[in-house]
Amino acid sequence: MSDAPLLQVTGLTKHYSGHRSIGQRLGGVPQTVVKAVNDVSLSVRRGEILGLIGESGCGKSTLGRAILRLHEPTEGKVVFDGKDVTALDADALKSMRRRMQIIFQDPYASLNPRRTVAEIVGLPLKLHGLATTQDEVRAKVAAIIEKVGLKANQLDRYPHQFSGGQRQRIGIARALISNPEFIVCDEPVSALDVSIQAQIIELLLNLKSELGLTYLFISHDISVIGYLSDRVAVMYLGEIVEMGPVDAVLSRPRHPYTQSLMSAVPEVDVHAQKSRVRLTGDLPSPLNPPSGCKFHTRCPLAIDICKVKAPVTETVGEAHTAACHRLAEKLSLLEAAEA
Repeated sequence: MSDAPLLQVTGLTKHYSGHRSIGQRLGGVPQTVVKAVNDVSLSVRRGEILGLIGESGCGKSTLGRAILRLHEPTEGKVVFDGKDVTALDADALKSMRRRMQIIFQDPYASLNPRRTVAEIVGLPLKLHGLATTQDEVRAKVAAIIEKVGLKANQLDRYPHQFSGGQRQRIGIARALISNPEFIVCDEPVSALDVSIQAQIIELLLNLKSELGLTYLFISHDISVIGYLSDRVAVMYLGEIVEMGPVDAVLSRPRHPYTQSLMSAVPEVDVHAQKSRVRLTGDLPSPLNPPSGCKFHTRCPLAIDICKVKAPVTETVGEAHTAACHRLAEKLSLLEAAEA
Protein backbone atom coordinates (compact mmCIF):
# COMPACT_ATOMS: atom_id res chain seq x y z
CA MET A 1 0.00 0.00 0.00
CA SER A 2 1.43 3.38 -1.04
CA ASP A 3 1.40 6.32 1.37
CA ALA A 4 0.58 8.74 -1.44
CA PRO A 5 -3.19 9.33 -1.67
CA LEU A 6 -4.89 8.00 -4.76
CA LEU A 7 -7.87 10.20 -3.86
CA GLN A 8 -7.72 13.59 -2.13
CA VAL A 9 -10.99 15.35 -1.28
CA THR A 10 -10.79 18.94 -0.03
CA GLY A 11 -13.68 21.05 1.23
CA LEU A 12 -16.30 19.07 -0.66
CA THR A 13 -19.80 20.50 -0.28
CA LYS A 14 -23.06 19.44 -1.87
CA HIS A 15 -26.25 21.45 -1.38
CA TYR A 16 -29.58 20.84 -3.11
CA SER A 17 -32.29 23.38 -3.80
CA GLY A 18 -35.50 22.36 -2.07
CA HIS A 19 -38.73 21.91 -4.03
CA ARG A 20 -41.29 24.73 -4.02
CA SER A 21 -44.78 24.46 -5.42
CA ILE A 22 -46.07 27.06 -7.88
CA GLY A 23 -48.14 28.59 -5.09
CA GLN A 24 -45.10 28.87 -2.82
CA ARG A 25 -43.06 30.52 -5.57
CA LEU A 26 -45.84 33.00 -6.38
CA GLY A 27 -46.34 33.64 -2.67
CA GLY A 28 -42.70 34.59 -2.21
CA VAL A 29 -41.74 31.59 -0.07
CA PRO A 30 -37.92 31.61 -0.02
CA GLN A 31 -35.93 28.84 -1.67
CA THR A 32 -34.88 26.16 0.81
CA VAL A 33 -31.48 24.49 0.68
CA VAL A 34 -30.72 20.90 1.69
CA LYS A 35 -27.19 20.92 3.11
CA ALA A 36 -26.34 17.28 2.41
CA VAL A 37 -22.54 17.47 2.61
CA ASN A 38 -20.58 20.29 4.22
CA ASP A 39 -16.85 21.01 3.81
CA VAL A 40 -15.66 17.38 3.86
CA SER A 41 -11.96 16.66 3.48
CA LEU A 42 -10.46 13.18 3.37
CA SER A 43 -7.91 11.09 1.52
CA VAL A 44 -7.71 7.47 0.42
CA ARG A 45 -4.36 5.81 -0.20
CA ARG A 46 -3.84 3.41 -3.08
CA GLY A 47 -4.80 -0.11 -2.01
CA GLU A 48 -6.67 1.08 1.10
CA ILE A 49 -10.22 0.57 2.28
CA LEU A 50 -11.62 3.69 3.90
CA GLY A 51 -14.86 2.95 5.74
CA LEU A 52 -17.47 5.71 5.91
CA ILE A 53 -20.08 5.24 8.61
CA GLY A 54 -23.03 7.18 10.00
CA GLU A 55 -26.79 7.15 10.41
CA SER A 56 -29.14 6.95 7.47
CA GLY A 57 -29.61 10.42 6.00
CA CYS A 58 -26.27 11.82 7.16
CA GLY A 59 -24.94 12.31 3.61
CA LYS A 60 -22.75 9.23 3.10
CA SER A 61 -24.14 8.24 -0.29
CA THR A 62 -24.25 11.85 -1.47
CA LEU A 63 -20.57 12.22 -0.59
CA GLY A 64 -19.66 9.07 -2.52
CA ARG A 65 -21.57 10.17 -5.58
CA ALA A 66 -20.21 13.73 -5.43
CA ILE A 67 -16.68 12.30 -5.41
CA LEU A 68 -17.49 10.52 -8.68
CA ARG A 69 -19.37 13.58 -9.99
CA LEU A 70 -22.54 11.56 -10.36
CA HIS A 71 -23.83 14.53 -8.35
CA GLU A 72 -22.08 17.79 -9.18
CA PRO A 73 -20.37 19.24 -6.07
CA THR A 74 -21.44 22.70 -4.96
CA GLU A 75 -17.92 23.53 -3.77
CA GLY A 76 -14.62 21.80 -3.14
CA LYS A 77 -12.06 19.78 -5.02
CA VAL A 78 -11.64 16.06 -5.77
CA VAL A 79 -8.17 15.06 -6.95
CA PHE A 80 -7.81 11.52 -8.28
CA ASP A 81 -4.32 10.33 -9.11
CA GLY A 82 -3.15 13.93 -9.48
CA LYS A 83 -6.06 15.15 -11.63
CA ASP A 84 -8.81 17.47 -10.42
CA VAL A 85 -12.00 15.58 -11.22
CA THR A 86 -14.17 18.63 -10.51
CA ALA A 87 -12.44 20.57 -13.32
CA LEU A 88 -12.72 17.94 -16.07
CA ASP A 89 -14.84 18.51 -19.15
CA ALA A 90 -17.33 15.88 -20.34
CA ASP A 91 -14.88 13.91 -22.50
CA ALA A 92 -12.14 13.87 -19.87
CA LEU A 93 -14.63 12.92 -17.17
CA LYS A 94 -15.89 10.00 -19.26
CA SER A 95 -12.34 8.74 -19.58
CA MET A 96 -11.72 9.18 -15.85
CA ARG A 97 -14.90 7.31 -14.93
CA ARG A 98 -13.44 4.15 -16.40
CA ARG A 99 -11.02 4.26 -13.47
CA MET A 100 -13.59 5.26 -10.82
CA GLN A 101 -16.66 3.08 -10.42
CA ILE A 102 -19.54 2.49 -7.98
CA ILE A 103 -21.40 -0.50 -6.59
CA PHE A 104 -24.93 0.56 -5.69
CA GLN A 105 -26.87 -0.38 -2.57
CA ASP A 106 -29.99 -1.87 -4.09
CA PRO A 107 -29.33 -4.81 -6.42
CA TYR A 108 -33.01 -4.79 -7.41
CA ALA A 109 -33.20 -1.16 -8.53
CA SER A 110 -29.70 -0.71 -9.99
CA LEU A 111 -30.03 -3.24 -12.82
CA ASN A 112 -32.10 -2.59 -15.95
CA PRO A 113 -34.83 -5.27 -15.95
CA ARG A 114 -35.11 -5.12 -19.74
CA ARG A 115 -31.49 -6.02 -20.42
CA THR A 116 -29.70 -9.34 -20.09
CA VAL A 117 -26.63 -9.86 -17.93
CA ALA A 118 -24.45 -9.75 -21.04
CA GLU A 119 -25.91 -6.37 -22.02
CA ILE A 120 -25.75 -4.88 -18.51
CA VAL A 121 -22.17 -5.89 -17.78
CA GLY A 122 -20.93 -5.38 -21.33
CA LEU A 123 -22.22 -1.81 -21.71
CA PRO A 124 -19.14 -0.14 -20.08
CA LEU A 125 -16.89 -1.96 -22.57
CA LYS A 126 -18.79 -0.35 -25.43
CA LEU A 127 -18.98 3.09 -23.80
CA HIS A 128 -15.23 3.21 -23.16
CA GLY A 129 -14.14 1.46 -26.36
CA LEU A 130 -12.55 -1.43 -24.47
CA ALA A 131 -13.78 -4.10 -26.90
CA THR A 132 -14.12 -3.94 -30.67
CA THR A 133 -16.34 -6.88 -31.54
CA GLN A 134 -19.42 -8.47 -30.00
CA ASP A 135 -17.50 -11.72 -29.50
CA GLU A 136 -14.81 -9.87 -27.57
CA VAL A 137 -17.42 -8.16 -25.41
CA ARG A 138 -19.09 -11.48 -24.62
CA ALA A 139 -15.79 -13.17 -23.81
CA LYS A 140 -14.79 -10.41 -21.38
CA VAL A 141 -18.22 -10.40 -19.76
CA ALA A 142 -18.09 -14.19 -19.33
CA ALA A 143 -14.66 -13.93 -17.69
CA ILE A 144 -15.70 -11.24 -15.18
CA ILE A 145 -18.99 -13.00 -14.43
CA GLU A 146 -17.09 -16.14 -13.46
CA LYS A 147 -14.68 -14.08 -11.38
CA VAL A 148 -17.55 -12.81 -9.22
CA GLY A 149 -18.94 -16.31 -8.67
CA LEU A 150 -21.59 -16.69 -11.37
CA LYS A 151 -21.60 -18.93 -14.46
CA ALA A 152 -20.95 -17.97 -18.07
CA ASN A 153 -24.06 -19.86 -19.18
CA GLN A 154 -26.19 -17.29 -17.30
CA LEU A 155 -25.29 -14.35 -19.57
CA ASP A 156 -28.58 -14.36 -21.45
CA ARG A 157 -30.76 -14.29 -18.35
CA TYR A 158 -32.53 -11.19 -17.01
CA PRO A 159 -32.12 -9.69 -13.49
CA HIS A 160 -35.46 -11.05 -12.25
CA GLN A 161 -34.12 -14.58 -12.76
CA PHE A 162 -31.47 -14.09 -10.06
CA SER A 163 -31.51 -13.88 -6.27
CA GLY A 164 -30.54 -10.68 -4.44
CA GLY A 165 -26.99 -11.87 -3.78
CA GLN A 166 -26.56 -12.91 -7.41
CA ARG A 167 -27.84 -9.54 -8.60
CA GLN A 168 -25.28 -7.79 -6.42
CA ARG A 169 -22.58 -9.97 -7.98
CA ILE A 170 -23.79 -8.74 -11.38
CA GLY A 171 -23.49 -5.15 -10.10
CA ILE A 172 -19.96 -5.87 -8.92
CA ALA A 173 -19.09 -7.39 -12.30
CA ARG A 174 -20.41 -4.27 -14.04
CA ALA A 175 -18.20 -2.08 -11.83
CA LEU A 176 -15.13 -4.26 -12.49
CA ILE A 177 -15.49 -4.77 -16.25
CA SER A 178 -13.70 -1.51 -17.14
CA ASN A 179 -10.72 -2.44 -14.93
CA PRO A 180 -11.06 0.46 -12.44
CA GLU A 181 -8.64 1.40 -9.67
CA PHE A 182 -11.08 2.99 -7.22
CA ILE A 183 -14.60 1.84 -6.32
CA VAL A 184 -17.22 3.50 -4.15
CA CYS A 185 -19.10 0.68 -2.41
CA ASP A 186 -22.38 2.34 -1.45
CA GLU A 187 -23.78 0.04 1.25
CA PRO A 188 -23.46 -2.97 -1.10
CA VAL A 189 -24.57 -5.56 1.49
CA SER A 190 -27.25 -3.72 3.48
CA ALA A 191 -30.13 -5.03 1.32
CA LEU A 192 -28.98 -8.66 1.57
CA ASP A 193 -29.55 -11.48 4.04
CA VAL A 194 -26.84 -11.83 6.68
CA SER A 195 -25.47 -15.10 5.26
CA ILE A 196 -25.26 -13.54 1.79
CA GLN A 197 -23.63 -10.40 3.22
CA ALA A 198 -20.68 -12.48 4.43
CA GLN A 199 -20.22 -13.99 0.97
CA ILE A 200 -20.26 -10.61 -0.77
CA ILE A 201 -17.85 -9.10 1.77
CA GLU A 202 -15.38 -11.95 1.25
CA LEU A 203 -15.77 -11.54 -2.51
CA LEU A 204 -14.96 -7.81 -2.30
CA LEU A 205 -11.89 -8.52 -0.15
CA ASN A 206 -10.64 -11.19 -2.54
CA LEU A 207 -11.16 -8.92 -5.55
CA LYS A 208 -9.33 -6.08 -3.80
CA SER A 209 -6.33 -8.33 -3.16
CA GLU A 210 -6.34 -9.90 -6.61
CA LEU A 211 -6.94 -6.74 -8.65
CA GLY A 212 -5.21 -4.15 -6.44
CA LEU A 213 -8.40 -2.14 -5.87
CA THR A 214 -9.02 0.82 -3.57
CA TYR A 215 -12.40 1.15 -1.85
CA LEU A 216 -14.47 3.85 -0.21
CA PHE A 217 -16.83 1.53 1.66
CA ILE A 218 -20.03 3.18 2.87
CA SER A 219 -22.06 1.46 5.58
CA HIS A 220 -24.15 2.03 8.70
CA ASP A 221 -22.98 -1.32 10.15
CA ILE A 222 -20.00 -0.89 12.50
CA SER A 223 -19.17 -4.59 12.51
CA VAL A 224 -18.86 -4.61 8.70
CA ILE A 225 -16.71 -1.47 8.75
CA GLY A 226 -14.52 -2.91 11.51
CA TYR A 227 -13.96 -6.13 9.57
CA LEU A 228 -13.22 -4.55 6.19
CA SER A 229 -11.58 -1.20 6.72
CA ASP A 230 -8.04 0.05 7.21
CA ARG A 231 -9.29 3.46 8.32
CA VAL A 232 -12.73 4.77 9.20
CA ALA A 233 -14.42 8.16 8.87
CA VAL A 234 -17.48 8.89 11.01
CA MET A 235 -20.08 11.18 9.45
CA TYR A 236 -22.83 13.15 11.16
CA LEU A 237 -25.24 15.47 9.37
CA GLY A 238 -22.97 16.04 6.37
CA GLU A 239 -19.69 16.44 8.27
CA ILE A 240 -16.80 14.17 9.25
CA VAL A 241 -16.62 14.24 13.05
CA GLU A 242 -13.91 11.61 13.59
CA MET A 243 -11.43 9.78 11.40
CA GLY A 244 -8.47 7.49 11.90
CA PRO A 245 -7.17 3.91 11.90
CA VAL A 246 -10.08 1.53 12.37
CA ASP A 247 -8.67 -0.06 15.56
CA ALA A 248 -8.10 3.33 17.20
CA VAL A 249 -11.48 4.81 16.27
CA LEU A 250 -13.53 1.78 17.21
CA SER A 251 -11.64 0.81 20.37
CA ARG A 252 -10.88 4.35 21.60
CA PRO A 253 -13.55 6.64 20.10
CA ARG A 254 -13.07 10.27 21.09
CA HIS A 255 -16.11 11.98 19.62
CA PRO A 256 -19.35 11.55 21.62
CA TYR A 257 -21.23 10.51 18.49
CA THR A 258 -18.75 7.73 17.72
CA GLN A 259 -18.99 6.62 21.33
CA SER A 260 -22.76 6.41 21.04
CA LEU A 261 -22.45 4.32 17.87
CA MET A 262 -20.06 1.92 19.58
CA SER A 263 -22.34 1.53 22.57
CA ALA A 264 -25.14 0.40 20.25
CA VAL A 265 -23.17 -2.57 18.87
CA PRO A 266 -24.89 -5.78 20.07
CA GLU A 267 -22.95 -8.18 22.28
CA VAL A 268 -22.65 -11.84 21.28
CA ASP A 269 -22.92 -12.79 24.97
CA VAL A 270 -26.54 -12.16 25.87
CA HIS A 271 -25.62 -12.20 29.57
CA ALA A 272 -22.97 -9.49 29.22
CA GLN A 273 -23.75 -6.29 31.10
CA LYS A 274 -23.00 -3.54 28.62
CA SER A 275 -23.64 0.13 29.26
CA ARG A 276 -25.62 1.90 26.57
CA VAL A 277 -25.56 5.53 25.50
CA ARG A 278 -29.07 6.53 24.49
CA LEU A 279 -29.23 9.66 22.39
CA THR A 280 -32.33 11.80 22.72
CA GLY A 281 -34.15 13.25 19.74
CA ASP A 282 -33.89 12.50 16.04
CA LEU A 283 -31.26 13.40 13.50
CA PRO A 284 -31.83 17.11 12.70
CA SER A 285 -32.98 18.05 9.23
CA PRO A 286 -30.31 19.10 6.70
CA LEU A 287 -32.82 21.78 5.64
CA ASN A 288 -32.20 23.56 8.93
CA PRO A 289 -29.11 22.13 10.67
CA PRO A 290 -28.27 23.29 14.21
CA SER A 291 -25.84 26.15 14.74
CA GLY A 292 -22.42 25.52 16.25
CA CYS A 293 -21.65 21.83 16.68
CA LYS A 294 -24.35 19.99 14.76
CA PHE A 295 -24.37 17.20 17.34
CA HIS A 296 -25.09 19.46 20.32
CA THR A 297 -28.87 18.93 20.17
CA ARG A 298 -28.38 15.24 21.03
CA CYS A 299 -25.08 15.26 22.94
CA PRO A 300 -25.24 14.72 26.74
CA LEU A 301 -21.83 16.40 27.06
CA ALA A 302 -22.79 19.62 25.24
CA ILE A 303 -21.93 22.95 26.87
CA ASP A 304 -22.77 26.54 25.90
CA ILE A 305 -19.97 26.96 23.35
CA CYS A 306 -21.22 23.90 21.46
CA LYS A 307 -24.41 25.76 20.60
CA VAL A 308 -22.74 28.75 18.94
CA LYS A 309 -19.32 27.70 17.62
CA ALA A 310 -18.42 24.80 15.36
CA PRO A 311 -15.48 22.77 16.71
CA VAL A 312 -12.24 22.50 14.76
CA THR A 313 -10.73 19.15 13.87
CA GLU A 314 -7.89 18.20 16.20
CA THR A 315 -5.33 15.40 16.29
CA VAL A 316 -6.08 13.00 19.15
CA GLY A 317 -3.68 10.18 18.27
CA GLU A 318 -1.50 8.86 15.48
CA ALA A 319 -3.40 9.71 12.26
CA HIS A 320 -6.52 9.98 14.45
CA THR A 321 -8.58 13.19 14.39
CA ALA A 322 -11.86 14.36 15.90
CA ALA A 323 -13.91 17.57 16.08
CA CYS A 324 -15.29 18.30 19.55
CA HIS A 325 -14.96 21.23 21.96
CA ARG A 326 -14.36 18.88 24.89
CA LEU A 327 -11.58 16.68 23.51
CA ALA A 328 -9.01 18.05 25.95
CA GLU A 329 -11.13 16.84 28.86
CA LYS A 330 -11.01 13.23 27.56
CA LEU A 331 -14.64 12.73 28.49
CA SER A 332 -16.38 9.51 27.54
CA LEU A 333 -20.08 8.86 27.26
CA LEU A 334 -19.32 5.18 27.67
CA GLU A 335 -17.57 5.72 31.00
CA ALA A 336 -20.33 8.06 32.12
CA ALA A 337 -22.93 5.43 31.30
CA GLU A 338 -21.04 2.80 33.27
CA ALA A 339 -20.79 5.14 36.26
